[in-house]
Amino acid sequence: MNYKDYVVKRLKSFKREDVIISYHAMIRLAQRQISDEEIIENVINPKRLEYAIKEKSAAPDEEKFDCYFGYSKSRCHRYVLVIKDKIIIITAVKIDRRWQKIAEKKLRSENIR
Repeated sequence: MNYKDYVVKRLKSFKREDVIISYHAMIRLAQRQISDEEIIENVINPKRLEYAIKEKSAAPDEEKFDCYFGYSKSRCHRYVLVIKDKIIIITAVKIDRRWQKIAEKKLRSENIR
């Protein structure tokens, strides 16, 4: 199930200072040449969010989502977010190829379970 609308509503309730980028994500941002400002802007203003797939979270009071932010048909960013009282960005991936089928396939496999 695509949780896009739910995640957009949740993300809009947070401010810029509520976004935390994990140490792992900071390393990945440097490797993948992604700006941390770009990630924070995408999370705070989720107009590019195309898919949000709910994942199993470690604690019962948090929600974990695999989110795809589309820039074009061949470029997107994929963020794994944990939403509690703040937004924690676990990792970020830059995808530079046709990404829609990747997200749709993952979405279908989540519905089968």
